[in-house]
Amino acid sequence: MSDSIQAATSSIDVALPTRARLADVATRAGVSVGTASKALSGSGRMRPETRTRVLQAADALGFSPNRHAQNLQAGRSWTVGLMTTDGIGRFSTPVLLGAEDALGAGKISVLLCDTRGDAIREQHHLSTLIERRVDGIIVTGRRTDARPPLAGVGSIPIVYAFSPSTDPRDASVVSDDAGGAGLAVEHLLGLGRVRIAHVTGPAHHAAAQDRAQRTLDLLADAGLAPATGRAHFGDWSEAWGRRATDAVLRAAPDVDAFFCGNDQIARGVADALRERGISVPDDVAIVGYDNWDAMALAARPPLTTVDMDLGEIGRIAALRLLAAIDAGEPRPGVETVPSRLIVRESA
Repeated sequence: MSDSIQAATSSIDVALPTRARLADVATRAGVSVGTASKALSGSGRMRPETRTRVLQAADALGFSPNRHAQNLQAGRSWTVGLMTTDGIGRFSTPVLLGAEDALGAGKISVLLCDTRGDAIREQHHLSTLIERRVDGIIVTGRRTDARPPLAGVGSIPIVYAFSPSTDPRDASVVSDDAGGAGLAVEHLLGLGRVRIAHVTGPAHHAAAQDRAQRTLDLLADAGLAPATGRAHFGDWSEAWGRRATDAVLRAAPDVDAFFCGNDQIARGVADALRERGISVPDDVAIVGYDNWDAMALAARPPLTTVDMDLGEIGRIAALRLLAAIDAGEPRPGVETVPSRLIVRESA
């Protein structure tokens, strides 16, 4: 190495600044380290001029407080865990985005944990979140069925979003499946449809049961029965929608509307009707559920559907969690978020 390069390197080494310490701020302001710490954190009682002197000293020295140390002192990590069983993200991603909108305003980070519906994996993630000293946990999933509460979390506040807890003492934020079904049926009745078929998912799923029951109740209130005399339970797929359409048309060829338990089923119904030369919505109207863009907008015609407002579920869950963190425990009970009807060309 040449002398000139060595001199330049030496010059650079000498010029590197030394990070200011809290003790340096205290010395410059003429106060104790404890007083300087309280002044910078905004805690403790002191004369305004003392606090001002400390802040000016910190500014002059370019002092940046150690956020990690502050967090430990305050007993906060400023992180929240979001645990989901929905690996695909169809339902948990909108919930997460809604939660992040609310948590981001408070500069809180979210740690996403995908359990894939595996109890062992869930315990592993839970142990990790506890070790990370998260301030709270939001639990969500891919179904509206109630789930057992997390165990072994100590005093960490938990809020359940979309998939409620089976324990009524827990805080849960859920979608209004009965209300959403009501929006769909009332819309079809308002269009003058009186031979309405209901095709939905598995009978053991809470969402399918709740939506079907509300549909049957509303039809009965209007003095009507479902087009085939019953609800049709199957799976959440386009294939089931196509098969169910054939069954409905055989039993009730005068059917004039389908209310479907999700958008995939509704798209299958639309395909089957089109293949038979039945016009949608002129001959038969269709309403789906979920407002899943990939299905609802790609269907021919685009689907009128029910939006569960998953982002709002996440946002409210996050706000309830923040309140629980401040209070020390969540306010128990279930909060229901209203659904919205999105009207497009199918009905």
